Amino acid sequence: MTPTATRLTSMRRTRRRTNTLVLIVLIAFSIVMLIPIYYLIVTTFKTTAEAAANPMGLPSSFDLSIYVDAFIRMDYPRAFLNTFIITAGSVIGVVLFASMAGYALNRKANSRIAAIAFLVLLSGLMFPYQMSILGLYEVIKSLGLMNSLLGVILINVAVNLPFATLLFYAFTSTIPRELEEAASIDGAGVLRTFATIVFPLLRPAVVTVAILNTLSAWNDFMGPLYFLQSREKQVILQEVYRNIGQFSIDWASLFPMMVLGVLPLVVFYVILQRHVIGGVAGSIKG
Repeated sequence: MTPTATRLTSMRRTRRRTNTLVLIVLIAFSIVMLIPIYYLIVTTFKTTAEAAANPMGLPSSFDLSIYVDAFIRMDYPRAFLNTFIITAGSVIGVVLFASMAGYALNRKANSRIAAIAFLVLLSGLMFPYQMSILGLYEVIKSLGLMNSLLGVILINVAVNLPFATLLFYAFTSTIPRELEEAASIDGAGVLRTFATIVFPLLRPAVVTVAILNTLSAWNDFMGPLYFLQSREKQVILQEVYRNIGQFSIDWASLFPMMVLGVLPLVVFYVILQRHVIGGVAGSIKG
């Protein structure tokens, strides 16, 4: 065997060993990441005493009636509908207003007023909205939106608007201005140009913003906790929270309700997996 052939064989063996080692590390990492999911699922089939005595062990029986009981106790259809309305309204509002704001601020970047407005908008990223919860409470109360889903939607839109605007602002830079100039020559106004030409080209950013805000709005607990008092308006996380008492936690009901709360997000990801990956990749590329 020639020295060149020997070197190539050695390189192939080294590459195979490296790939095998990387595969083993990834499998081990995946197992570690799956442990919380395993713990959540198996605990749903245990009693409170069994969950405390043997946290990681398998349950003595797999009885699905506990999910039926959790479904009924949390009035799941009502809680799901409230959560869905808040999430859908928040995502639509953020995508609509952030895309228009990001586009306008990008195209008027040379304007001093636009630059100041952009800085003021981005200042919202510096402070969590929990710091101004008292002011928000007074504003929502003065608008007559207490115990209203619309009030929570408006808060979610305002809180998530700065970061979404930043994403749209950056992505708008990848859209050639010549397309807008051609539309202007054809007689299209600003709104028509944005709706028919610019917005469709913002699809990767739209998908990314929609994904991030879906997760944020669906998992939001503080907003509904402060601004939704009646149980008819409460969301899934508030129903889950009912199992946490001052001195004890009803684990037997808590974990099935958590699974029912997470399940819609899992279905959302499975159905839109291609768009999720494509949107994130397109946003990074853009």
